[in-house]
Amino acid sequence: MESYSGRDNVLQYRAQMAFQKIMKHACEELGFDRVNWLIQQGGDGELAILPPGTSERAVVTRLTPVVDRLLREYNRGLAPEARVRLRIGIHEGLVHLDGANGYPGDAVVTVCRLIDSPQLKAALRRFAGAAVALILSDRIHQDIVRHYQDLRPEHFQRVAVHLPEKNFEAVAWIYVPGENAADAAMNDGVEAPRSRDNPEADSDGAVGRTSPGPPPQSSGGQSFHHITSHGVNAFGNGNVISTSGLTDNTAARRSNS
Repeated sequence: MESYSGRDNVLQYRAQMAFQKIMKHACEELGFDRVNWLIQQGGDGELAILPPGTSERAVVTRLTPVVDRLLREYNRGLAPEARVRLRIGIHEGLVHLDGANGYPGDAVVTVCRLIDSPQLKAALRRFAGAAVALILSDRIHQDIVRHYQDLRPEHFQRVAVHLPEKNFEAVAWIYVPGENAADAAMNDGVEAPRSRDNPEADSDGAVGRTSPGPPPQSSGGQSFHHITSHGVNAFGNGNVISTSGLTDNTAARRSNS
């Protein structure tokens, strides 16, 4: 949730209640089995590991617009400090489901870094009428958005997320429902990175899905962004899915402020 720590106790309590209510209603509307999501609560948001069989394509392309609509309805008439606005991040990769204090895995670290990216925070500030801003890992964007185009690819802003204090750098894609994030970034004077379809390399020799600096962290295997799969695909790399509840190639989703 945006600006969560700046709220007083009462507003934090109300924001948490609203968050859970909105997520419950969104998942019911979309037919997502939220009961079986593995959720690690964070006060101002949550980290969710989605179960095998979840449609990655549906999660990536349908969840954010529905949550945005429900939140805008909720926020109508509220004072600015009481409104709830979310950042959602989606990535995929191997995750240990039996961790002693959470869910260990590079995929979890990656989606948490993406959700904290300054570019995503700036996008939510830029579009005051929006209630949600989405960030997808490059792999999710390529596997879902580029191929299926349920969401218009040209409305995604390509960014190079760089968090030097976390030793993290990766290419990602930002989307704001009902807005053209790419066009707004250009109007703000933000230089758009070269497209993956550009046959020429970037200035550092990087082509396609690599970032303009050190290569982005990868969890290995096939991947799609944070809840990835849209369609009939199952979470994970689509090869072997464990049903033992121990370790699984699952998608990690993080919504936060």
